[in-house]
Amino acid sequence: MSHPHPELGTPPKLPKGALRVTPLGGLGEIGRNMTVFEYGGRLLIVDCGVLFPEDEQPGIDLILPDFTTIRDRLDDIEGIVLTHGHEDHIGGVPYLLRLKPDIPLIGSKLTLALIEAKLQEHRIRPYTLEVQEGQRERIGVFDCEFIAVNHSIPDALAVAIRTPAGMAVATGDFKMDQLPLDGRLTDLHAFARLSEEGIDLLLSDSTNAEVPGFVPPERDISNVLRTVFANAQKRIIVASFASHVHRIQQILDAAHEYGRRVAFVGRSMVRNMGIARDLGYLKVPAGLVVDVKTLDDLPDDEVVLVCTGSQGEPMAALSRMANRDHQIRIVPGDTVILASSLIPGNENAVYRVINGLTRWGANVVHKGNAKVHVSGHASAGELLYFYNICKPKNLMPVHGEWRHLRANAELGALTGVPKDHIVIAEDGVVVDLIDGKAKIVGKVQAGYVYVDGLSVGDVTETSLKDRRILGDEGIISVFIVVDSSSGKIVGGPHIQARGSGIEDSAFTGVTPKIQEALDKSAQDGVMEPHQLQQLVRRVVGKWVSDTYRRRPMILPVVVEV
Repeated sequence: MSHPHPELGTPPKLPKGALRVTPLGGLGEIGRNMTVFEYGGRLLIVDCGVLFPEDEQPGIDLILPDFTTIRDRLDDIEGIVLTHGHEDHIGGVPYLLRLKPDIPLIGSKLTLALIEAKLQEHRIRPYTLEVQEGQRERIGVFDCEFIAVNHSIPDALAVAIRTPAGMAVATGDFKMDQLPLDGRLTDLHAFARLSEEGIDLLLSDSTNAEVPGFVPPERDISNVLRTVFANAQKRIIVASFASHVHRIQQILDAAHEYGRRVAFVGRSMVRNMGIARDLGYLKVPAGLVVDVKTLDDLPDDEVVLVCTGSQGEPMAALSRMANRDHQIRIVPGDTVILASSLIPGNENAVYRVINGLTRWGANVVHKGNAKVHVSGHASAGELLYFYNICKPKNLMPVHGEWRHLRANAELGALTGVPKDHIVIAEDGVVVDLIDGKAKIVGKVQAGYVYVDGLSVGDVTETSLKDRRILGDEGIISVFIVVDSSSGKIVGGPHIQARGSGIEDSAFTGVTPKIQEALDKSAQDGVMEPHQLQQLVRRVVGKWVSDTYRRRPMILPVVVEV
């Protein structure tokens, strides 16, 4: 198995007749999926998603792929193929189309409807090409065939990309549910047909590669939900991804069976479920769904609320309910169902929400205590089965953290893929398919791009480090006025602390040290304000560290008069 090294340099010019694959997101992480395919100087992008921030990224709304490597080549892009409508695969599209709004978007009916609604908020009207399983389209120099795959959202597609260099197949997110709610199976016959033709490079979903066996059918959840509905005494509040149409369908079915009305809470949930219903992917009995404003007129045991927040997102409806910061107030006897998996890294946030809801008397049903979720990603047993059908000449695990990628690579090796034909890469690592062999040839920039409010890319790692220090240790400001000719202090120092746990009165202990250091500096002829500020920062920082074992942010201001 080949794998990247830190010393990888800039990739060479793409040889004639070779296919280049550059993942800009989704490898070594769950989210931000984006892969660039290049042949003959032309580019095809598969997916463009976002990653949601963790606790150590305070204030960040979204994390995007880094577009640096394609920013100067926007005219070379033939199109963006979207495998399905989840945020980690389409959420970055508006930010890429801001750079060039007329890049074509290719995807299934539901996927395009979801991204078009999102782009409307960004005032972008895209050029789209709707495709469906079994369809084959020429997208510039790329001959693309679309294959049905089963996932936790309808209309998911894999894509086979044919070029003179060979065929690459990107699975997108998939599983092999044999009893799907919508009857739409992963098309193993199509993959077998592609295998007969020869799959030169398979990019395969790795998310569940560590999980043995097969994913249970989605419909297994229905009986569990019925039990929860049958035992619920008051309101039922369900948290799910805003695009998880299959799960919401099961909630609607259970609500209808037990005589409850359903209201969607949250802009994205209302928007996406409206789209799914209008396109026929969500079957809603007449009168079942009502406006959230009418719920006060209904008894509690006839109410179901469906909202976002299953990952503990701080601004989502469920988190705000747990914090008593939402118009919907949790009361003893309410039942809350978290109908999603735990994305790695979100565990603490989710359990914080569960504890908050429990504190107010809610009965919280989640994956840990009831079977209210099944994964949308193929487990190890399914992947083995899949590889034996596809027989790829080269395998590149994608969509997963390092442990998932490694586990997926091992599965490929077990099914006979030669180890030197299995490429374990990471974001930015460039892989070339030349003469039937995939190999790593270099690395390009593929760091995190942070979205903070209206700013994109302005927040850096240094900014985040400052935010973490402010959040963890607080801030100390020091204001001093010095004589410009003598360097002597003529005002201050005035010292204030916020969030550091140190009383302002305690700084009388450091004032003489500041005075002494500035006097010595004046004697040495050092009177430039910036140098004096650095001196004050060092003196105060050492005193705080020695006295309190803390490292707050210190902001000195030295003014000359």
